[in-house]
Amino acid sequence: MILAAGLGSRLKPLTDLTPKALLKAGPYTLLEFAVRKLKAAGICDIIVNVHHHASQIEDYLSLRTFGCNISVSDERSQLLDTGGGIKKASWFLQGSEPFIVYNADIVCGADLGDILSSHLKNGNLATLAVRRRETSRYLLFDDGMRLCGWENRNTGEQRISIPGRATTPLAFSGIHVINPEIFTLLPPEERFSIIHAYLALAGEHRIGGYHDTHPQWADAGKPESLEEAGRIASEIHFND
Repeated sequence: MILAAGLGSRLKPLTDLTPKALLKAGPYTLLEFAVRKLKAAGICDIIVNVHHHASQIEDYLSLRTFGCNISVSDERSQLLDTGGGIKKASWFLQGSEPFIVYNADIVCGADLGDILSSHLKNGNLATLAVRRRETSRYLLFDDGMRLCGWENRNTGEQRISIPGRATTPLAFSGIHVINPEIFTLLPPEERFSIIHAYLALAGEHRIGGYHDTHPQWADAGKPESLEEAGRIASEIHFND
């Protein structure tokens, strides 16, 4: 699943008339990069959620599938946040195999196949790609890379899922692998954050982290890093 429904508020005025997912990063739109990234990992069945300028993304995908089977999850009536968006697409994502969720504004060189392998090896309900970088909000892991909590360095707020275990603060990279059984465990609300859901589940279910150390990573959802995302995207070549 590619999460592409966001308003792109941090990128105004670029997103006033264009959805964030259709902004260019080097030779690709952000959406094309995400599709090609998934396809390179052997994933050709993809769903994209839409809200802001939804019809532009639908029109774009009607002309370009990049050799994949691409469906759309329509959130025009209400933006559902990350957890609600994933839950709404459960009809597409349910099955016996884990699925990958990729934020459309992430441009990176990480190996999605390696993240998936780590997820399967560790028997996680969900695996979050994380890395060492400066941010205000950190996920907290124990020595075995199990999610134990979350903290906001600016406000001092903490949410601890497993007391006394957290040792390592790492920042979420916008990529996760999830087992479909999570759909029986998510909250009943339509709109919620998937990170909040992970923190609620982490005490009784293994939510793990994958420490991404690849040098190529950028959050193209911010003006100061959109140029960096374009540079990284220009360096990555996909075999069609």
